[in-house]
Amino acid sequence: MIVKVDNLVKRYGNLVALDHLNLQVNAGEIFGLLGPNGSGKTTAINCILSLLKYDKGDIHVFDKPMSPEAYDIKKDIGVVMQDVAVFNELTVHDNIDYFCGLYIPDKKERKKLVDEAIEFVGLSDYRKFYPKKLSGGLLRRLNIACGIAHKPKLIILDEPTVAVDPQSRNKILEGIVALNKQGATVIYTSHYMEEVEQICSRIMILDKGKTIAQGTKDELKNMISLGEKITVEVFDITETQLKEIEALPHITSVIYDGKLVEIRSTKSKNNLEKVLEYIKTEKISFGKIYSELPTLNDVFLEITGKELRD
Repeated sequence: MIVKVDNLVKRYGNLVALDHLNLQVNAGEIFGLLGPNGSGKTTAINCILSLLKYDKGDIHVFDKPMSPEAYDIKKDIGVVMQDVAVFNELTVHDNIDYFCGLYIPDKKERKKLVDEAIEFVGLSDYRKFYPKKLSGGLLRRLNIACGIAHKPKLIILDEPTVAVDPQSRNKILEGIVALNKQGATVIYTSHYMEEVEQICSRIMILDKGKTIAQGTKDELKNMISLGEKITVEVFDITETQLKEIEALPHITSVIYDGKLVEIRSTKSKNNLEKVLEYIKTEKISFGKIYSELPTLNDVFLEITGKELRD
């Protein structure tokens, strides 16, 4: 077990930020903490790192009790927080060298690690740049390089893709997967469901400091009654036909915007087949038709009654 959190409670006055949180992260996984802003993700991370005092609970990292003075544990952790934390007076190279030097005193070894980190995050052409000359996406990459250059066993990334361009976001996500393949265990917090679905092997959804669901993405989706969403491009359809589609077994709603018919269903193996059969029987002229499985946002919506990004 890399991280084990038992019955964690953190209060700010009358506000309960973490409400008896239990969490386990296994070696070699990318563990996703998913939830809207203010759900308790960053608070949980700060408690795990002993950067925050908490009211109740136990935290173990690498099977050892975590504490502010547990430097033998902390040397094997890499942290990339949501707010970029680099020195504006230092170049890209010197920033990474500084942070790596907190863990690696040997200059020869450190040089090799710094060069590898620069190459890894794609900043080879920016070694001598100062942070103020970097775009938001490149600055995020520098922030990550500073946190992972010393080759930590556990890497914690708190919303690392906030406000970055799509190219940098893809580069960051690919890098996280590569770090995991190299042997690092990763804790990844986000309110972007598509990122968590893409890279995480196991996911916990938080809301108001409580765990509302956890498991693999498939296990989470199996917790809800919602089935696939079927979208059909139609060229001519009547109000009667729309009502008859809605009356089909397992269909919960039909929305027509004048061009596309959006059909929601509960779980069933034959929903798409039945819709297609009806369309052909009625000789409804249609173009594209496609089916989408439920998303993690659908899981959150069914359990809490609101969108993940609300």
